[in-house]
Amino acid sequence: MDDRMFTIGQLAHRAGLPVRTIRFWSDEGLLPPTVRSAGGHRLYDAAAVARLELLRTLRELGIGLEPARAILDRQATVTEVAAAHVRALDAEIRALRLHRAVLRSITRRGGTTEELRLVNDLARLSARERQRIIDDFVAEVFAGLPGDAPGAGLADAMRALPAELPDEPTDAEVDAWVELATLVQDPAFRRRVREMAVAGASGDQPPPEPLPSVEPAREAVAAGIAPDSPAGREVLDRIVDPACSDADRRALAARLATFTDQRVERYWQLVGVLRRQPPFPAAVPAMEWLIAALRARPEAPAAG
Repeated sequence: MDDRMFTIGQLAHRAGLPVRTIRFWSDEGLLPPTVRSAGGHRLYDAAAVARLELLRTLRELGIGLEPARAILDRQATVTEVAAAHVRALDAEIRALRLHRAVLRSITRRGGTTEELRLVNDLARLSARERQRIIDDFVAEVFAGLPGDAPGAGLADAMRALPAELPDEPTDAEVDAWVELATLVQDPAFRRRVREMAVAGASGDQPPPEPLPSVEPAREAVAAGIAPDSPAGREVLDRIVDPACSDADRRALAARLATFTDQRVERYWQLVGVLRRQPPFPAAVPAMEWLIAALRARPEAPAAG
C-alpha cells in the first residue's frame, strides 16, 4: 500500500493542473486534505490522488462542481450524472444550432435594426411561446363560432403546428417561422381569416362545392389568357357548365372570392415548410382568374 503523502504542489505536477485549481477544489471540499503537516500545510494520500484524477475527468467532461461532488461522495452514480449532462448538452447544442440559423437568417435579410431584433426575438421563442402566438390567433379568429359548424375543423388545423423547431432548423424553416409569426399577428390578416370563418359557419355563404378542375384556369394564367376575352370564355366553359345562369355565376364568384386569399394560402405554405411537407403549387392565381372570368361574362363567339 502506498503510504506516501503529497503536497498541493506535488499533486499539481502529478495531475498536470494549476496549483490554484487544486487549492480551490480543496477549499470547496471536493478534495479535502488527508492530514495537515506540523506547519499547517495540506497533505494528500493515494486515495486523494485517485479522487483528484476522477474529479479532473469529470470537470474535463463539463460536469459541474455540485454533480461532481455527488459522484465523489457516492450520492449519485456516474451513469446518472452522465445522463443528466447529456440532456443538458443536447439542449445547449439545440440552442446553438438555432442561434446559428437565426444569424444566417439575419445575414440574408439585412434590413433595419428593428427588423433584425424582430427576427431574432421571434425565432428564439420557446416552444410554449410559439404555440401561444398561434393559439391567440386561432382564439380570436374563431371566437364564438360553433364547433360543429361547416369548416370548424379549420381552427384545429390552423392550431396544429409543430411548436418545436427541429434540432437543426434549415434556413427555410427559420424564415418560415418568422414569416408565419409575423403574419398571424397582423390585424388585417386576422380580420380576413375571421371573415372567411364566419362566412363558412353562418351557412349564408357556405364554401363552394369542389369544381371539376381548376387546371384549365391554371393553364390560362400561364398562357396569359385574359379572363374577359373570348378565349377566356372558352376556358371557363371547360370548368363551369356553360348552361349556368348569370346569377349562378355571380353567386359562385362571390363564394370563391370569400374563400380565396393569397395570404391564407401563404399561411398553409409556411405550415408545410415547418411540417417538412412537399411544397404544393399555388392555387390562388388560378382561382382569382376564375373569379374574374365568372364576373366578366364576355360575349360568346359569333357563330360562323
